[in-house]
Amino acid sequence: MKVVLSPNPYRDRGIKAAQSAERILKNAGVETAMCLPFQVEGTNVELPRHIRFLDTQQELKDADMLICFGGDGTILHAAKDANACGVPILGVNLGSVGFMAELEQSELSHLSKIAAGRYTVESRMMLDVTVRREGKSVYTDIALNDAALTKGAVARMVDLEVCADQMRIFSFSSDGVIVSTPTGSTAYSMSAGGPIVEPTAENIIITPICPHALSARSFVLGKERTVSVKMGRAARKTTYLSVDGGKAFKLNGGDVVELKMSASKTHLVRLTNRSFYDILNQKLGGA
Repeated sequence: MKVVLSPNPYRDRGIKAAQSAERILKNAGVETAMCLPFQVEGTNVELPRHIRFLDTQQELKDADMLICFGGDGTILHAAKDANACGVPILGVNLGSVGFMAELEQSELSHLSKIAAGRYTVESRMMLDVTVRREGKSVYTDIALNDAALTKGAVARMVDLEVCADQMRIFSFSSDGVIVSTPTGSTAYSMSAGGPIVEPTAENIIITPICPHALSARSFVLGKERTVSVKMGRAARKTTYLSVDGGKAFKLNGGDVVELKMSASKTHLVRLTNRSFYDILNQKLGGA
């Protein structure tokens, strides 16, 4: 069995957590490969000189699992590469919340279960995101958490029309709208007042951000729907699209953002018996 270890050097200083995991896995008879999740050259992050870092995409081709060390952002970043190779992901939380992570740093001993196959794999739906400008596709991406359409920092509210299968759900002026998966329901969507949905469900969640309308509420749609969000054509209003918190794409008036369930899925490894509700209470301070 081969496991790729992907430490976030900004979270895992000195790659200490990843090295501890590597020792546990090797003692259990698991082959490992240490890879950096993104380019860190030219930054002020110091990397241990004795570690040989390999190419992530190359190593994932024949890997059985990817272990990420960091927060939810690290897992979101890794999901695209892992999904392309059909490799499940296990997250070790070194961030603040780490809702998608399976283990805390103090629980690394659980990794010894991997060699014996004592783990399960959960499938999480994703969203294909496309921006159409005058009928032509000008941007595509894939979301594990969400796609957020938000106004610029100093812009006024933006005018949006939201439809499902070309049937209008609502039109409103607001600070934006979030279209999320169940996995993303506990992220930005929840903070904006959206519902919490079990992450293994398959639904599309639409949550307005500070809408100027009493009727604008969150909607939970079936997985088969195609959601479209159309920008108003009013001038002097800047709107941006960000997929899974990534680099923002500037939208023009009249642009249409289409979102639908992707054929790709993210697979998350489970080693503990914690339920979704246990995680909710632990991470979000429930009773």
